[in-house]
Amino acid sequence: MADTKPLRILRLREVLARTGLSRTTLYELIGKRLFPHPVSLSVRAVGWIEAEVETWIAARTTMDRIK
Repeated sequence: MADTKPLRILRLREVLARTGLSRTTLYELIGKRLFPHPVSLSVRAVGWIEAEVETWIAARTTMDRIK
C-alpha cells in the first residue's frame, strides 16, 4: 500500500504564515490565478488544501533558484 499523506486543510492564518504573503497579496494572486483557490468549508469559512500550498511554495523556491 502506498504511503499517502492525509488531506489537510489550512486556514488563512496558516497560509499567510507559510507563504509570508500579506492577505491582500494572497487574494490578488488568487484573482490572477497564480495561487490555489480556497475551498469552501461552510457558508463563511474557507481553507486551502495543504498539498496545493506546498506545491506552490516549492515551485516559487525552484523558480528563484533558476533565476
